Amino acid sequence: MVLMTWRAPEITRTTEPYVGDERIMLEGWLDWHRQTLLHKCAGLTAEQLKTPSVEPSTLTLLGLVRHMAAVERWWFRIRAAGQDVPGLYENPEDPDADLNDYADADPAADFAIFAAEVAAAREAVAGLPLDTTFPRPRRDGTPEHRNLRWAYLHMIEEYARHNGHADLLRERIDGVTGD
Repeated sequence: MVLMTWRAPEITRTTEPYVGDERIMLEGWLDWHRQTLLHKCAGLTAEQLKTPSVEPSTLTLLGLVRHMAAVERWWFRIRAAGQDVPGLYENPEDPDADLNDYADADPAADFAIFAAEVAAAREAVAGLPLDTTFPRPRRDGTPEHRNLRWAYLHMIEEYARHNGHADLLRERIDGVTGD
């Protein structure tokens, strides 16, 4: 019997939109960044996905996939759509468990969770106007409101930042670079 080593699936990225209304542009750019993160992981084994950058950092490609699944849920489902669902990868002893707690993680399961969260996020906000507001309490507990437009822009920024990290992580693992 031959056991196959799981590898992150190859991904075909769709081109970001060049023309469209605001919603099309926001969704298109967010999808491009979502696909870019997966593109940075494509073809890597579970162990490679768990390879940290350099000490003392624990940042890994798998940690980034887990983190982005968690923030997809947080901003689109829990905050914008007001769904009563638990957070992902939560650990009261480590607020960054999504990024840090990967040693025993199953990358195939985490990639499936990421795909499910992206689909659920899309569905959760599909019918909401971009001006839909939602509460986001500050650390001191005082209320602050954001709108769905802000959430899209924030997620594009968050993916862009982490895709830069992913680019460096991938280059460290096997020398692959590019957008």
